[in-house]
Amino acid sequence: MNTGTAAEMENQSGDPTSRQVSTSSPASPAARDCSPRIPEDLRLTETAPVPASVEISQAAFACAHEVGLAFATNPPAMATIANSHVQGPLLLVGQWFDSRLMAELRRLAPERIVAAGFDEQVLQDALSGFTVERVAVDWDAALPSEATAPDHVWLMDPSMPSAPLTALANRLGISVVALEGDIRGAPAQVREMIAGATTVDLLTEFDEETTWQLDVVRRGDEIPGGGQLMFDGTGSRRLVALYGHPVTSALGVLGEQGPEEGVDRLQSIIEGYGADGSIVLPTFEIIATVASAGAGRDGDYSSETALDVIRPWIEVAAANDVYVVLDLQPGRTDFLRQAKIYEEFLRLPHVGLALDPEWRLKPDQVHLRQIGTVDAAEINRVADWLAAIVREEALPQKLFIIHQFRFSMITNRSLIETPPELAVLIQMDGQGSLGSKYNTWNALTLEPDADQFWWGWKNFYDEDSPTATPDQVLELTPVPVFVSFQ
Repeated sequence: MNTGTAAEMENQSGDPTSRQVSTSSPASPAARDCSPRIPEDLRLTETAPVPASVEISQAAFACAHEVGLAFATNPPAMATIANSHVQGPLLLVGQWFDSRLMAELRRLAPERIVAAGFDEQVLQDALSGFTVERVAVDWDAALPSEATAPDHVWLMDPSMPSAPLTALANRLGISVVALEGDIRGAPAQVREMIAGATTVDLLTEFDEETTWQLDVVRRGDEIPGGGQLMFDGTGSRRLVALYGHPVTSALGVLGEQGPEEGVDRLQSIIEGYGADGSIVLPTFEIIATVASAGAGRDGDYSSETALDVIRPWIEVAAANDVYVVLDLQPGRTDFLRQAKIYEEFLRLPHVGLALDPEWRLKPDQVHLRQIGTVDAAEINRVADWLAAIVREEALPQKLFIIHQFRFSMITNRSLIETPPELAVLIQMDGQGSLGSKYNTWNALTLEPDADQFWWGWKNFYDEDSPTATPDQVLELTPVPVFVSFQ
């Protein structure tokens, strides 16, 4: 018996098209129904090509009138069979026809086996008793392309061999998509295909995050400007924001005009911030709760802005592909209590949240006498709550900012959690000379935990001397992906 390698077995000279190796075939009922039947709970476990092809065959076919055969090491041969409309499974061969493969052939009892890429003698030795037709390998062949708008999609891990599954899916009108990592980061055309399909099945075991991420893709909401992840690994999106309060210019430039005029002003502010190839997303950073000199009726030294005051900015932003960040200055209350006031807005796909520890007071403190502070534990409670909203609403990733210009503003910073529902960013919002701001930036970003966060920078028109230019901001390391103007 020939026990050579796959390369030695394959005869690449001559034209084997339609040559029959054997004319005998297993006895089989004349009217067998060998149509593929896909179990509702189909899950594939094999990652090696040969046993995976057998597993697919066993799951989908009770029998087969035809079977395709190709070497697992010969992609053009696999594609040739997949494109040849064989009415049965595609089984793959390794170095030799192993016992599991042969057992599956006997179970299927095909009337015909269509083989591509094999030497005639190899087939005679291995498949005596079967009717075998050799077809020429189309060396330019590729697996069938994915349908642009399939009704049914199978998702699989890319470590799984795709050829046998694609051959089956093509026959059934199903599209197979190999996805690795976060599904929200898949190319736009893949996300659109998944969102538009009536049925989407997970054929392999993905990590525990995949189920809710698939819900996000299926719902289809995106961040303004496109995509469902705020930043990819290279930070290809940059948010540039007007900062302030809607009804006063005393707290920042956002309040110097209404929301429609704010959209127009952003167009001049964002200029230059895409010089490194980043997509620039115009943003409103709105102070939702304002640190106050007096305790107020509730004694928390913080004034909560009414929802109806903020709502026009939220609506104008949605209509103009502008992102919104709601900023909290909680005084003596806690961040989570205040965040819940604006839950209605935070359930929207274009609204994120910022915490400003400078204005988080202890029970005996007042603003401007002390600089506030918050512990990682309180930040994490807000992050957990906000992440739960993202899952419940199947929202794209939401921006979550923590302001910092002194180490004391965040205690136990290394313990801040960065759940996948949120893009967690620390914004250096100190003011002053460029030299002093650079020193603060370097001190904060050189800490051992800095790599777990995205980073942002703040420009002050009046307090900075001078205000940093886009080129100067983009020269920072790490490069900021959020820049706001006050």
